[in-house]
Amino acid sequence: MNRESKTRFWLIFSAIFLGLLYLLAPILTPFLFAALLAYLGDPLIDRLEARKMSRSLAVTIVFGALILGLLLLLLLLIPVSAHQFRGLMQRLPGYIDWFQSNILPWLRDTLGVDPELFDLGHLRTQLIAYAQQIGDLAGGLLESFRASSTVVFNWLANLVLVPVVTFYLLRDWDVLVARVRDLLPRRIEPTVSKLARESDEVIGAFLRGQFVVMGALGILYSVGLAIIGLEFSLLIGLLAGLVSFVPYLGLIIGIVAASIAALLQFHSFLSIIPVLIVFGVGQLISDLFLTPRLVGDRIGLHPVAVLFAVLAGGHLFGFFGILLALPVAAVIAVVLRHAHDEYLQSIFYRQ
Repeated sequence: MNRESKTRFWLIFSAIFLGLLYLLAPILTPFLFAALLAYLGDPLIDRLEARKMSRSLAVTIVFGALILGLLLLLLLLIPVSAHQFRGLMQRLPGYIDWFQSNILPWLRDTLGVDPELFDLGHLRTQLIAYAQQIGDLAGGLLESFRASSTVVFNWLANLVLVPVVTFYLLRDWDVLVARVRDLLPRRIEPTVSKLARESDEVIGAFLRGQFVVMGALGILYSVGLAIIGLEFSLLIGLLAGLVSFVPYLGLIIGIVAASIAALLQFHSFLSIIPVLIVFGVGQLISDLFLTPRLVGDRIGLHPVAVLFAVLAGGHLFGFFGILLALPVAAVIAVVLRHAHDEYLQSIFYRQ
């Protein structure tokens, strides 16, 4: 097979693979989530194996720890989050009334803003109707389940599928990696294996460190906002922690959301000062201690590139694309660095 035929083959193969990935994206999310759990758990299994423990026993221990941790997290967070969300929906109409009677006149008299720009009456009506319709979070979920058997089936399938796929991937992870390596053409196998090792180091270190940072920031923000008496501290803290994988995005979103909530709750601009202190302290802890020790500059991507990767992944593949965005971006960064080094050694650069 000549070079032109090989190039045509790989182009066709890549096009088919990407096309299937795009078409199957709606059903790939539980598999990707299971693969992520297996990827994060495999190093722990390898360490247990190095201590003369059998693979099966190591997989059982790590799998049990992963599932137990996720269940405890869901059982602790969902009830409190649902309670705060229900309280937010009940209080929003009152917040809108206060905004109309206090903030809009100030904006009109001070900044010359036309109050007609804010159609809050319609928004208030819609919120009241929505709050009455859903009742509470559990009732809303049950209503959705009753309305569509497909929703029930998909939810139950994912609930069963994720732990089952995770267990088998944990058990056979090293075998699968070895088989993929054996399928590579011998000529490119050393280069691909080198890039794969570098990508694994980047992705593994980044993901494990970033998850810890996100969780720590979510806890810090939630506890800090609760200390200053903010009613929806958990919702805002978790939101800010979850989006903190993009540098400073979690900080900005958290400050904006918490400042609005504080202003609506305490009816004073001075209430924003404690919010700024909470997020300032959290960001200092992140910048000085958490991120340098746990993440560092592992992924090697500019914050704008990270944001673009997440948005592009979400636009192309939905939630599946969001989960896949940063790992793919990290691999692309490794390949580009390798291409850059090769270019510096090439005749095109030296002449």
